[in-house]
Amino acid sequence: MSSNTKELLWQSRFSLPFDRDALLFSSSVHVDKKLYREDIQGSIAHVTMLAEEGIVSVKEAGEIIVGLREIEEELTNGTLLPHWEDEDIHTVIENRLKEKIGATAGKLHSGRSRNDQVATDTRLYLRRQITELQETLGGMLRVLVEKAENYQKTIIFGYTHLQRAQPISAGHYYMAYFNMFNRDRQRLHDLMKRVNISPLGAAAFAGSTLPLNPERSAVLLGFDDMFANSIDAVSDRDIVIEFISACSVIMMHLSRFAEDLILWSSYEFGYLEISDAFATGSSLMPQKKNADIAELVRGKTGRVYGNLMAMLTIMKGLPLSYNRDMQEDKQPLFDSAETTIGSVSIFAKLLEHTKLKQERLAKLTAEDLSLATEIAEYLVRKQIPFRDAHRITGKIVTWSIASEVNLPHIPVEKFREFSEVIDADIYDCLKADASVNSKKTHGSCSFDSVALQIENARKQL
Repeated sequence: MSSNTKELLWQSRFSLPFDRDALLFSSSVHVDKKLYREDIQGSIAHVTMLAEEGIVSVKEAGEIIVGLREIEEELTNGTLLPHWEDEDIHTVIENRLKEKIGATAGKLHSGRSRNDQVATDTRLYLRRQITELQETLGGMLRVLVEKAENYQKTIIFGYTHLQRAQPISAGHYYMAYFNMFNRDRQRLHDLMKRVNISPLGAAAFAGSTLPLNPERSAVLLGFDDMFANSIDAVSDRDIVIEFISACSVIMMHLSRFAEDLILWSSYEFGYLEISDAFATGSSLMPQKKNADIAELVRGKTGRVYGNLMAMLTIMKGLPLSYNRDMQEDKQPLFDSAETTIGSVSIFAKLLEHTKLKQERLAKLTAEDLSLATEIAEYLVRKQIPFRDAHRITGKIVTWSIASEVNLPHIPVEKFREFSEVIDADIYDCLKADASVNSKKTHGSCSFDSVALQIENARKQL
């Protein structure tokens, strides 16, 4: 079994080099290399604070900062490539800094542990991803408002139990998803309060004997506050769990929306058309047009759920404070952020390129059994108790199905066989647009209500 020949940052206490296979197993640089910008940002803030407190000289801090910025450029343009032998991205950067400026590079780590360094990097990364995800959700919300406005007076079926329930404004349907994704954005806004707290200065977990100024580090990094307890600062991963949880809810909303688009674009439903630019065909069956983008979003939802379970499982049995298990938080975090941002972005674009088949919907909603509730409420307005009205309407529906006569075409004489209070004005209720606009309650599906919802949504955006 061969040994690793590169010196690791933590190895000074050991008499034997770290086993090569053990290093390969424990190396995380292939994952955490995504944090190089955050790591350099945190290091510049830390060494700036060290210089201000007189722990390192201004000259030394300047050399370190120049070196770090050069390394950032090297990592960005690919002239510096991390290798697994470097263990993690923090080692890559520190070793490269030593090559550039010599022993002064070792002063960067004064008063700082890998533990508060990683915790800081993670919070900086989360801050950036939350901001990007909020902006991406904003794009989705704008598309939804536009769709709601365009289809405000288009009538579609509302469903419960995947059965046609009542006719509604299509704008009302789109505004339902607006509310879901708007809550997602609010959750991220609330999470940011807990993310934007600096752990830098907590050191390994107990603090430092050096005269550090954690408050100054927090200010330099744009954090709103600093840690209250050094143990919690390095051993807490609640914000990672919260973020992936928020991503899971977003993906759940996307998955439900995807399911609607998949069903509604099928031949059996035929309610909407997805642009050819966002559909695929079959390698065997020439007639096929598949809603693959929506299906992929639906599938990726499961992966984000898995990331949440992974994080909860990683953390559930860990004693305080830091444990190496926490290294495994990066892959679920990165994957959830990238998957969710990518899914929201492509789904908004897909949605923008869908069209409701208005003529077909108008024909279907005009004579459907989903108007039955209007009969029951008509009877209630005629002073029939609702339970009796429901029973009477049920019998009318049974007769309609058996006789193959749609509700609006039942003769008034036949209606009166079920209840003598029914008159010719029953037909005023048996129109889809009348049904929709008869809804008077707050937040209902009437055209006026949807217009108000759209107006309020625009204010929120």
